[in-house]
Amino acid sequence: MDPSYYDELVALQKQYVMSTNPPNLLLVKGQGSYVWDRDDRRYLDFSMGISVSNLGHCHPAVAAAVKQQVDKLMHVSNLYMNENQPRLAAALCRHGMDGKVFFGNSGAEANEGLIKFARRWGFEQGKYEIIAMEDSFHGRTLATLAATGRAKYRHGFSPDMPGFTFVPYNNLDAIKKAINSHTAAVMMEPVQGEGGIIPADPDYLRQVRELCTEKNILLLFDEVQCGMGRTGNFYAWQGYGIQPDALSMAKALGNGFPIGAFIVGRKYAEVLQPGMHASTFGGSPLACAAALAVIEYIDSHKVLQNCSEQGAYLMEKLTAMIGKYPVVKVVRGRGLMLGVVLDRPAAQVLPLLREKGLLALSAGETVLRLMPALTLTRQEADEAVAIIDQVFKSPALTK
Repeated sequence: MDPSYYDELVALQKQYVMSTNPPNLLLVKGQGSYVWDRDDRRYLDFSMGISVSNLGHCHPAVAAAVKQQVDKLMHVSNLYMNENQPRLAAALCRHGMDGKVFFGNSGAEANEGLIKFARRWGFEQGKYEIIAMEDSFHGRTLATLAATGRAKYRHGFSPDMPGFTFVPYNNLDAIKKAINSHTAAVMMEPVQGEGGIIPADPDYLRQVRELCTEKNILLLFDEVQCGMGRTGNFYAWQGYGIQPDALSMAKALGNGFPIGAFIVGRKYAEVLQPGMHASTFGGSPLACAAALAVIEYIDSHKVLQNCSEQGAYLMEKLTAMIGKYPVVKVVRGRGLMLGVVLDRPAAQVLPLLREKGLLALSAGETVLRLMPALTLTRQEADEAVAIIDQVFKSPALTK
């Protein structure tokens, strides 16, 4: 890329784009597990747009579906049916959560829908409070921010929307103590993402399900990051053998094309009636075409099996680094949603990985978050392990 053109882009970014998104690495191309920057340098991407491009960048099947739909019909609003939305809703329900689906455009919007659903369900019963988890993350809108258990994200935006109580994750007694006559739901991520890649304990999740049923409280799962195959199951809850009353999804549903959704179980299908909730762009024929292509590819190419196999392989290789390198304390996660707990801020490690050609993320403050494509090959996994090994033994981290 011409340096003057790059300088022009940086200047425009600084002048016209809010500083919530400061100038950073300029990426210009992506294919599969790799992206290229303005200088045509290739990086192995273990961030995938924060678990969005789960089938890899510019996946041919998704790109073809979008290109075909663009020339046919892009948008009609939710005032009319389109042929892709009901097909996508049926596909999502067939994968394990029979019920009804509402389509939006993002994870925050999907979680807003869950919150509205829970409040509407509990309205006549005088139930409106939601028990959420400490260290959770549910979005940046005012309602989803109020439901987010990481206080740093809420700082400066007070007063918080009322109706949310926080309890420690993986602590059943804390939920029991927090329940009162106004409690409508318990909301959680089956695997916490931003909070540090923390899987729910299987017994805990089973007992939470039993408790919610006993107390007539909804169980809501946020699968925006951990869903759509990321943990080796289509929905993360399927790996635990229990089922929520409703769940949200977004991110990887469109493999890069913005789309979000939430599903409510069949018994709750009529809670939200016409006029109670809507989204102008939600469920557009274009977004649904992308999502249908994603699901069809997952089903026909053993993507979930590959996720489990490569995830187990990476877990083995990363766990072997405990004791070998002082910087590594714990490795945890499910499938290809992996967190390496470090002895220092992950922000100190990310630039070193990037210098070696690996893009990754942080979670919490001290967790290196690894979220590669679910189509990851063994060769790509080995490439990542080699880079991580080089960085962990570098003088910068062994001082």
